[in-house]
Amino acid sequence: MTCIAVSGGTGFVGRHVVRALVARGHHVRVLARRPQHLPFPRDHVEIVPGALSDPPALKRLVAGSQAVVHLVGIIAESGRGTFTAIHVDGSRHLAEAARAAGVARFVHMSAAGARSDPAATPYHRSKAAGEAAVRTAGPPCVILRPAIIVGPESVPLTLLARLHRLLPAVPMIGDGEFSMQPIWIGDVATAFVRAGEGAVSPGTYEIGGPDVVTYADFVRAIGAAIGRPRPLVPVPLGVVRLVARCGDALPPALAPITSDQLQMLIEGSATPANAARDVLGVDPLPLEDSLRRVVDAWRGAP
Repeated sequence: MTCIAVSGGTGFVGRHVVRALVARGHHVRVLARRPQHLPFPRDHVEIVPGALSDPPALKRLVAGSQAVVHLVGIIAESGRGTFTAIHVDGSRHLAEAARAAGVARFVHMSAAGARSDPAATPYHRSKAAGEAAVRTAGPPCVILRPAIIVGPESVPLTLLARLHRLLPAVPMIGDGEFSMQPIWIGDVATAFVRAGEGAVSPGTYEIGGPDVVTYADFVRAIGAAIGRPRPLVPVPLGVVRLVARCGDALPPALAPITSDQLQMLIEGSATPANAARDVLGVDPLPLEDSLRRVVDAWRGAP
């Protein structure tokens, strides 16, 4: 039985990756800061308590593993949890531990739009720096850059569905003509599993769904999926930017949107060089089918 180590296994993407790895017959070792709260069954899963800043825990995590799947990431900074600490330093520490342990493969989760351009958001710049860190410090690595991910645990998706249920009309950011290429969480998990199994050569790959849509299309599709279609009311970008600046001063859990998140939305997240099917062998679900699965999961939730 192959042992695959996973960081970030209790997060949005990680819980699906862990379940997919177990379903494929792997023994999965998961780094967890809160081992008492796990979003997956314990069968065939070994828990290593600790964090990316804990060298002994990283050593235990990677020992005897054939591959490491690194999924830890944050969308907003809070206290000592900065982009540099998590995306760059934490990634470097894990990659160094993996190389020291003789791990054969390192699979790293980045993001569509990651780049070192000074005009990019701090989030995207830190993702690019994290990529550079694992390329330098770790074993041969596969870096995956997903577009926006569709899944039942998605906070933005949940918020937009709630707006459709509560309001007679849904506010729209500007004209909503920002490109997106949403990808189903199950397809993202499959991509990481295949990379962890060695089915793809080292390199950097962007992955997205089969449909390139606008943000307005995406919001309308959510309303249709939950059976509550609503008209969209454009809100001028200047007003949204003011709201975002107010959000910058709030704790991440309370901010409706931040300036960086607004910039990333406006920049768009379509992936013209989509490697999901041709490189990773994943046949991604259309957006409509992805949203139907999300709604089914919500209805089945306790």
